[in-house]
Amino acid sequence: MTPETLQRIDDILRQAPVVPVLAVADVDDAIPLAETLVAAGLPVLEITLRTPVALEVIRRMRTVPGAIVGAGTVLTAADLAAVEEAGASFAISPGGTDTLYAAATQAGIPLLPGIATASELMRGLEHGWTRFKFFPAESSGGIPALKGFAGPFAQVKFCPTGGIDAAKAPSYLALPNVITVGGSWMVPGDALKAKDWPTIGALAQAAAVLRG
Repeated sequence: MTPETLQRIDDILRQAPVVPVLAVADVDDAIPLAETLVAAGLPVLEITLRTPVALEVIRRMRTVPGAIVGAGTVLTAADLAAVEEAGASFAISPGGTDTLYAAATQAGIPLLPGIATASELMRGLEHGWTRFKFFPAESSGGIPALKGFAGPFAQVKFCPTGGIDAAKAPSYLALPNVITVGGSWMVPGDALKAKDWPTIGALAQAAAVLRG
């Protein structure tokens, strides 16, 4: 990770206290959902590669003014290349392999790899990374684990994701080594299916001010 890449990922993650983690199955939801979240104060959007239309959702969302659209569930070098071609501004992986790290050093967009243990974190450090997704956060030790990492890995900062909701997020955000958190609670599945943009907007507005 070059200093320039580090600055790029920091600039992205610092835009808001929460990064919505989105699995969008209907491409027609892409633009209104992005518009709703951006207007509510959550401009950084992680589109997971968990639906067949994810790449098209990225292409559409990136046309929304103010939206900073990235890809999640990036598992392979091929995934990384595909999301970059689709116009993603960043990529997030639930883990980190040597192959993926190698591909990321050549990519035109920053990768936020996932870690859950000290050994995985050390592998990332060996590859030059100091910014990570902590995943799955709650089941991997949550706040106590992040506090534990802070001692031996003082240079590292995280975006914890996994099991975090509106009630738990503020405690994570209070940690000095947490830049932002990832979550999907502001886009409930039933609200998205119903295209209930006002409900999603209200939840997103509340999330946007969680850092206080």
